[in-house]
Amino acid sequence: MAKYLLDSNVFIQAHRMYYPFDVVPSFWNKILELSNDGIIISIDKVKKELCETSNPDQLSVWCENELVSSFFVDSTSCVDIYAQLANWAHSSTHFLQSAKDEFLATDLADPWLISYAKKHDLTIVTHEISQPQRRNRIKIPEPCIHFGVKYLSPIEMFREIGENF
Repeated sequence: MAKYLLDSNVFIQAHRMYYPFDVVPSFWNKILELSNDGIIISIDKVKKELCETSNPDQLSVWCENELVSSFFVDSTSCVDIYAQLANWAHSSTHFLQSAKDEFLATDLADPWLISYAKKHDLTIVTHEISQPQRRNRIKIPEPCIHFGVKYLSPIEMFREIGENF
């Protein structure tokens, strides 16, 4: 069973900044290996963020063609947890209303990622870091901390599972 749930930014930042396909193919091979071994997964809303674009790029094509269809799981199983997350966001006096609205936008993967991780006891892998004083955006770490969901960076995940590439 999967242990880690990947955020969109893991793929996007790897592709654009740290591990381009033509320079570090071993990173992408490791993602495929971990996916095929059932160690990592993501959700349907992440797939939508990565692949449903009017201008497909190398990353969207790779996700469509290389990752098995079961990698991106259906997130509707966690609607009950999503409702709790929505109530938490709405009742917060810390965040601006615009931050709440953005966080709970229908197709944004973040709240669904947190909900899925909470429901299925998974660790979220993301590049986002906690910024508890920030009011204008709800970042993944803040609700994770509130709901007791573990999160870590991609490098921390690789270290935790003893992988290298």
